[in-house]
Amino acid sequence: MRDLRRDGNLHGNLHGNIPLELDTFVGRATELAELAGALDASRLVTVTGTGGVGKSRLAARAAARRSPRDGVWRVQLAPVRDEEFVDYAVVEALGLTDHTTRLPRETLLAHLAERELLLVLDGVEHLVDACASLVTDLLGRAPGLRVLAVGRRPLGAAGERLVPLAPLGTEEAVELLTVRAGQLHVTCGYDDDPDADQREVRELCRRLDGIPLAIELAAGRLGALSPGQVLRRLDDRFRLLAGGDRTALPRHRTLRTAIGWSHELCTPPERLLWARLSVFAGPFDLEAAEYVCSGDGLPADEVLDVLSALLAQSVLTREESPAGVRYRMLDTVRAYGADWLAAAGDADRLRRRHRDWYVGLATWCELEWFSPRQGEVAARLDAELPNLRSALEHCLGEPDGAHLGQYLAGALWFHWVGCGRLSEGRHWLEQAVRLDAEPTAGEQSRLKALWVLAYVAILQGDTVRALGALQECREEAERSGNPTAVAYAEHRTGCLALVTDDLPRAETLLRSALHRYQEIGELNSNVLMGQVELAMARAFQGDLPDAVRLCEDVRQVCEDHGERWARGYALYVLAYAAWSEGDPVRARELLADCLGGAHRFRDQLGSVLAVELLALVTVAEGDAAEAAVLQGAAGRMWPSVGLPLFGSAHYNAPHELCEAAAREQLGDERYEQCVRHGARLGRREAVARALRRPGVPAPRTAAGGRSAAGARVGTAKPAASPTGKGGETAG
Repeated sequence: MRDLRRDGNLHGNLHGNIPLELDTFVGRATELAELAGALDASRLVTVTGTGGVGKSRLAARAAARRSPRDGVWRVQLAPVRDEEFVDYAVVEALGLTDHTTRLPRETLLAHLAERELLLVLDGVEHLVDACASLVTDLLGRAPGLRVLAVGRRPLGAAGERLVPLAPLGTEEAVELLTVRAGQLHVTCGYDDDPDADQREVRELCRRLDGIPLAIELAAGRLGALSPGQVLRRLDDRFRLLAGGDRTALPRHRTLRTAIGWSHELCTPPERLLWARLSVFAGPFDLEAAEYVCSGDGLPADEVLDVLSALLAQSVLTREESPAGVRYRMLDTVRAYGADWLAAAGDADRLRRRHRDWYVGLATWCELEWFSPRQGEVAARLDAELPNLRSALEHCLGEPDGAHLGQYLAGALWFHWVGCGRLSEGRHWLEQAVRLDAEPTAGEQSRLKALWVLAYVAILQGDTVRALGALQECREEAERSGNPTAVAYAEHRTGCLALVTDDLPRAETLLRSALHRYQEIGELNSNVLMGQVELAMARAFQGDLPDAVRLCEDVRQVCEDHGERWARGYALYVLAYAAWSEGDPVRARELLADCLGGAHRFRDQLGSVLAVELLALVTVAEGDAAEAAVLQGAAGRMWPSVGLPLFGSAHYNAPHELCEAAAREQLGDERYEQCVRHGARLGRREAVARALRRPGVPAPRTAAGGRSAAGARVGTAKPAASPTGKGGETAG
């Protein structure tokens, strides 16, 4: 499945996200040695230099050669336009999820406190203050952390060591031009006069000041022009901009001149597409480019050919992602195109087209979430996050865009809730519901944003905010006669009652909401989750057969529609029922399926609930030490989810059963030792460990009963919860 690639193989490398190099790394041996030494000597190193000089490539190369215990992690900051999203970008790059109301910096501080890793912040120059603040806090609280920053200017933080990067020397520049031309199956000259060709190549590299990006752009032209022709055209432009004094041309102007020269050599359609593509905040795919950039002189069916030409000229780069082939424009090149777009007076129109595309994409993804393409949708929105943020900023910042911002923030509910982005979702939803939209256009969108905000707040443990949003949503929905919003408000109020142990009210509200859904013909992942939540309420009240019936129905509907996310929660309830009926093998099989799916979606809540229940199954199988390790791992995960087990006596029952049995078998000292071992496991390590354990049936007595361990744990019935509440157990 494509979405598996996002986190990598669950049993593979769990440390780092530095990508493999796609082409040859040329030269820089001295600089690499200097950077390695700086990283050995200082915990904060910043590689500085002009645009296009190769800072990012050098930093990635140096970082890939290091092997800290917890890996090397790169954060791409070029797509981040707002300083408040720096912390979110780092959280995202580290693969962290946090369902709580904690600020992302608090999440980072907690995660990095005891880890030994290298964090590469790439593209800090437009976010210096925010990056300096973050780095200072992290280095002050995480002794095992080292930071390698990359930018055109230093951070100015205490203890920072600078490694200025100069352009390539002549020989290395010539080698780079030759290698890149060779990759395009082009030679740097003609066979009849190789010496002259070599002189022209060297002079071309000298005129380009050895700046790698400028050389790459020149190499992209060697398929149509000889080195001498490239040199003469470039020389004319240098004379024009430098007033005839070539030696006075500063390097930053050299790069801009080289980009401008490459721009001039583009055909009019290529220049037009270059400018229009600058509206994208991050990587984009062909379909997005065709929609956003076509029209007014560039037909949609010609975009692919023009884009391919820009790719061949190194204006664009191509990359593989879990969402498929995508294209990226280097920040320096993008900025040049943005200037041309603004000069043409077309920036506002292109931003609106960009916004409309991503609103449409969110609409499609919400529909496709309830389909066999659920994993593809998750991967797609992961890849699109920089552009979605840009679209949300545009909507919420425009006087007439409030209703679109509310619509977009609400339509992405499954991304916030199902893919581990509650904190960011809360940020956008809070902004959206504060805006006043046009009554006719925005009323329904605002109501949806309200119940989605409440859903997020419930999962974060913020009962007060959830109740406020739900009350407002319900009142406005009833006033305006919106049965869909009434159903969702009632559903989420029932969910809130469930996690706060008000079971009779939860059951009443959830049954009513499901009836409303049926009346209006609503069927999607939210509706199925309402049925799972009702099943949990029934299980907590001692009616496991009804809970199983409800969840088997959900499971069947999910399999009919290819739905995986809600299915995982149904499997969780079914696994508890299997354990309760004395079948730990079946329970483990169901939980492994549940946990694998939750992890792929980065659903931290689903993951930690599965690990908690796996610990109970494990102790029933007779392995108390491993059960304690899993409890320790779950204990480490809960702070990123919220209040452990929602503070609910019912959700806590499996944990208490497991702990009591494990302590009895291991003794307090050994139990605590195993818990501490589990608490040292990261999320990926914990999930990988839980999934590696094969399902082993518990030993049985001659009479077919359970083993001693199974008798202590497996015979607990719903009517005998460890909480002392008759008829209550976990679901």
